[in-house]
Amino acid sequence: MTARVACLSPYSQETVRELFKGRHQVEVVLVPDPPAQQAVLEATQEAHLVIADKRHKHRIDRRVLENMRNCLLIQQAAVGFDAIDHRAAAEYGIPVANAAGYNRDAVADWTVMAILNILRKGAYGDRLVRDGAWLREELLGHELGALTVGIVGLGNVGGTVARRLDGFGSSLVFTDPDPTRDHPGAKRVGLDELLRTADVVCLHVPLDVETRGLIGAEALAALKPGAILVNAARGPLVDEAALVEALGSGRLAGAALDVYEVEPLPAGSPLRDFDNVFLSPHIGGGTLEAEARVLEMVGANLLRMLDGEPPVNVVNAVLVAQK
Repeated sequence: MTARVACLSPYSQETVRELFKGRHQVEVVLVPDPPAQQAVLEATQEAHLVIADKRHKHRIDRRVLENMRNCLLIQQAAVGFDAIDHRAAAEYGIPVANAAGYNRDAVADWTVMAILNILRKGAYGDRLVRDGAWLREELLGHELGALTVGIVGLGNVGGTVARRLDGFGSSLVFTDPDPTRDHPGAKRVGLDELLRTADVVCLHVPLDVETRGLIGAEALAALKPGAILVNAARGPLVDEAALVEALGSGRLAGAALDVYEVEPLPAGSPLRDFDNVFLSPHIGGGTLEAEARVLEMVGANLLRMLDGEPPVNVVNAVLVAQK
């Protein structure tokens, strides 16, 4: 059988073919850059395997899913899968898998870098010096080891961040719905207590119906005065309008953001105007090592399906029997 592979991520024909290591005959169908929802619908209709869009732009919604005739697996080439209606996919018996953990080291590195950037006013100090200023007192910051860091979500990334922070001597608190997750020396608390007590709050949870708007006006008001918010997970976890208000009022000491409600971040976003906000273009998980790793994980799962083995990292509880 020639397997038809629809690729919604920005990979070339050659890259997709190389995932199969010459072990299976495949027909690869690419789609144009988004928006191109009709092309997504047509490309996936007869596909046996679908590589979802790592940019989260091409959506696999119910309309796309109900027109899929042969799909064995939807494989996301990323950790986040919010552009896929995974619940509807489960109704149709289609497993959805992600590349869980592929970029945990990259995102954890970015998170620690971002925290230090805000605490020590790194990017701001760089701009001042380049502009000819030499304002030492204005750049006095805080030591990370003197602070309490609250981790919202102790999964692949959150757990890796916790291990990084052990070396700084920070006090750690965390919240996570999974009762089996733990970290030596860290205290499990509820979200309300975490917001009240942490000097730095890091978000490391997936975007879903339960977490959209998790950090809104109420949560921001509950934060310890002078706290710092760090988001390298998904933009819509945070109500940006409420965040702008909290920053403008001086309640927050700063924020570090790699993800946004709308990407790219609009040119007129007020977030661009704050000197105490560190911004990056959704690159926290982007390293050469992580990019190589995600291709390896995606290819391995696609091969499992064609080899008659069940896929790993299935996020919608669809079981695939081994053949």
